[in-house]
Amino acid sequence: MHGFSGVALAAMLAEYAQSATPRIDPTRPYAPRPTHFTPKAKRVIEIFCSGALSHVDTFDYKPELIKRHGQPLPGNERLVSFQGPNGNLTKPLWDFKPRGQCGKQVSELVPHIGELADELCFFHSLTNRSNTHGPAENFMNTGFVFDGFPSMGAWINYALGSENQNLPAFVAIEDPRGMPQSGPNNWANGFLPAAFQGTPFSSTKPIRFLERPKNITAEEDTAARSALRALETEAQSAFPGDANLAARIASYELAARMQLTVPEAASLRAEPAHIHKLYGADSDDRNRAAFAENCILARRLVERGVRFVQLFNGAYASGGRINWDGHFKLKEQYDVHGRILDQPVAGLLRDLKQRGLLEDTLVVFATEFGRMPMFQAGTYGRDHNPHGFTAWLAGAGVKGGMSYGATDEFGFSAADKVITPHDFHATILHLLGLDHEKLTFYHNGIQRRLTDVHGQVIRDILA
Repeated sequence: MHGFSGVALAAMLAEYAQSATPRIDPTRPYAPRPTHFTPKAKRVIEIFCSGALSHVDTFDYKPELIKRHGQPLPGNERLVSFQGPNGNLTKPLWDFKPRGQCGKQVSELVPHIGELADELCFFHSLTNRSNTHGPAENFMNTGFVFDGFPSMGAWINYALGSENQNLPAFVAIEDPRGMPQSGPNNWANGFLPAAFQGTPFSSTKPIRFLERPKNITAEEDTAARSALRALETEAQSAFPGDANLAARIASYELAARMQLTVPEAASLRAEPAHIHKLYGADSDDRNRAAFAENCILARRLVERGVRFVQLFNGAYASGGRINWDGHFKLKEQYDVHGRILDQPVAGLLRDLKQRGLLEDTLVVFATEFGRMPMFQAGTYGRDHNPHGFTAWLAGAGVKGGMSYGATDEFGFSAADKVITPHDFHATILHLLGLDHEKLTFYHNGIQRRLTDVHGQVIRDILA
């Protein structure tokens, strides 16, 4: 009897050891770590549209919505959504046209992205549990509605480490107009060790606390570092098993290396004029040019071994003025936002491809939820719609020119092959060679996962 118990216990411990990966050396938290299986992608660029981009005006073509323009939504004639009652069905505010060899219908709001339809794999049946910006952003980027959970980039940083020990493994680039609604939650480490949180970058702002204070000379700075290193070495000798101390020392050392490497990595002056033109960084529209520069910066970072780059388009709540939250003047506001988003994102995809980087870089395009197929009562805008919306992937391991899942004939709710953010995350992890059920961290008595206890890899889209 005791023998069988021992066998069972050994099996349980072996299973635990297999699931509780990876094992981190606190003195080298950014060291490269093995994948669970051979990956298709080595790195990720996530483009996140804050404020909730309207799927029915961009990538989700609905002829029936055009046909029944001005009529009530069947079965939801008196629908009350996030901000109140809705009016009748409203057709897309931009014309759709077939794009690429695949003939994918994409709207004139994003024609440059549309030209690359053969590279893109569209997910048309995404859903979200929340219809509020902050919690919905959390869910899309952490797998949980509530604050305090690690972001997807932090999980990937924790799992794989960095390909460049002189730069952070995970970088978050805010929109030139400001931070997203949920702010640092989108790149936070949550309960993972602090080493794995994202580092905020921008082409328009310096990294905070990276430069030496102007009243400190280089000699004084070097002397202070030497003294600190001596104290740290002494403390390590006295407390050799202190993982927090080791991690703190590692973060100091990375910061010192970043002072030497970040100025070159973040400098766009070395980029030739034709690259600035490709992205639209030569635009007279300063917001468009600045977002284009952020896209160039994202390419420069992944080119130098940064594992995960989060690139935000749209800022904090503003009634849609500086993000995609088009409640009242959607056409007027989206005409501005579309020009800022479209060419820079298309330029990024083209540039990655021409450099051979798209072969092992996964590009993720996402937003927190969609928008209603009707205007809000008494307005010229669409309300929040978590029932069905669009995201897309491009690059390593993904079938291009493909659409997966579908909303109903009006774009109101996911109707075929419904996708949750957990499924979306499981698929992204799979492309990076990670089993989402094995990537865990023990916290408060639970083996936590990015995908909670849910998620299925969407294998139909795998190349």
